[in-house]
Amino acid sequence: MNHSAASVFRITQNQTAGVTFILLGFSEYPDLQVPLFLVFLTIYTVSVLGNLGMIAIIRLNPKFHTPMYFFLSHLSFVDFFYSSIITPKLLENLLVEDRRISFAGCITQFFFLCTCAVTETFMLAAMAYDRFVAVCNPLLYTVAMSPKLCAFLVAASYSWGLVCSFIFVYFVLTLYFCGTKVINNFVCEHSAIAAVSCSDPHISHIILSSFATFNEISSLVIVFTSYVFIFVTVMRMPSPGGRYKAFSTCASHLTAITIFHGMILFLYCVPTTKSSWLMVKIASIFYTVVIPMLNPLIYSLRNKDVKQAARKLIKTQLRSHKS
Repeated sequence: MNHSAASVFRITQNQTAGVTFILLGFSEYPDLQVPLFLVFLTIYTVSVLGNLGMIAIIRLNPKFHTPMYFFLSHLSFVDFFYSSIITPKLLENLLVEDRRISFAGCITQFFFLCTCAVTETFMLAAMAYDRFVAVCNPLLYTVAMSPKLCAFLVAASYSWGLVCSFIFVYFVLTLYFCGTKVINNFVCEHSAIAAVSCSDPHISHIILSSFATFNEISSLVIVFTSYVFIFVTVMRMPSPGGRYKAFSTCASHLTAITIFHGMILFLYCVPTTKSSWLMVKIASIFYTVVIPMLNPLIYSLRNKDVKQAARKLIKTQLRSHKS
């Protein structure tokens, strides 16, 4: 362990003993606690069932053992994990008055939040590349999108998510925290944690902003470039039916990308001032709780094959329970 890492480790050990965070969440709206609990419980239930159901459908049906659904199964896993590290604590804090979270618990939540966010960013970019190959080079699709390449793209997304998270956590741990601090959010995200530190978070902000900007720009360049080539290829197709079929295969993915990156870019544009924290919370709700629920719905509602497979799976489960 080098000197700087050892110093961070000692600082972390010293400060965790006396540091407690309180997640403010939506406690300033006491009359909305129960309605919000019911709304978020419903969203979480749909998210869990939708994402696990999507994974089960893809894994159990050989028809879906293709690159597109391989990526989709991993996107569903990330979304399931995403919502499961955020929503249970959110639901708990809507029911109890004690909204404390330990320093270690907050940092752990922050670590997995970053991992999921970065992984999903590049998973969606990999899916854009998959759609580019499918539309622009259909005859070479099975060769170009080989199992080895698909596994590499997925592994790279997870790996880069972990690397970014370790870097973010390292610089958060260089901050000094003292006593009990109120985090003006329902989740331990960077701006809220840095706002309650007892030291200057400037360097931590610069590091996280630099990596976040790189991740956002690089992934959007991949997505934008892929869809420019897709659009040009589709518009050259002589058959209107062929154009419609090509666009329909991309519609679900394009919808998911628009919602996900739209929320992230919105958060970039909202300054973390006292008057804007409510907007930050609402945007955070969308990209940590609502989007993981929407993705399986977007992909299933627009896909006849998935809907048919889902109905078969449900019927099979009902028969097994009856017998």
